[in-house]
Amino acid sequence: MPKSFAKVHKKISKKRGNINSLHENSRDSQRLRRAGARDDKLGRVSTARAKANQPHIQRVAFFQQATREASSPLPPDAVHVLIERYLQRDSEELANLRTERRPGRPTSTREDLLNQKATTEVKEFDTGFWMPDIEDTDNLAFLERWNGEWSSLNTMKFVRITRTGVRLDSSFPPKGQS
Repeated sequence: MPKSFAKVHKKISKKRGNINSLHENSRDSQRLRRAGARDDKLGRVSTARAKANQPHIQRVAFFQQATREASSPLPPDAVHVLIERYLQRDSEELANLRTERRPGRPTSTREDLLNQKATTEVKEFDTGFWMPDIEDTDNLAFLERWNGEWSSLNTMKFVRITRTGVRLDSSFPPKGQS
């Protein structure tokens, strides 16, 4: 049964007393190494998961901020305006990066990332833009009370809205074209 490094360290120190006098390849030192490696791996995995979830959290936070003053569900044309505003959120920074670049120089890494993100999001809008359902009164209340955490997003309903206006129910977390 896996244990954290602190638990293994405590157990070995109770058994042996001074933990600094362990032989390099003893069973206890191997247990300590395994527990340390396990803790490191769990930390790396949780950091990678949080980094992968960050774009979805930022998207929901944008729509939460945009609908703060809305007391009733938004009509479909207002939703399209919000999506367009979301898609254009990095355009000023992108324009600044383009003007700062000297002629004949390659694009910066930041500019490449912003271009790639913008084209990906535009393609997603063409096929179905994943977002919280802000045309539903109950969901708008959930969105207003959302505390910014990934784990609390599962209480909300999500939809995919295409550029042509087609609205499809979606699931959380987003998986492809759910």
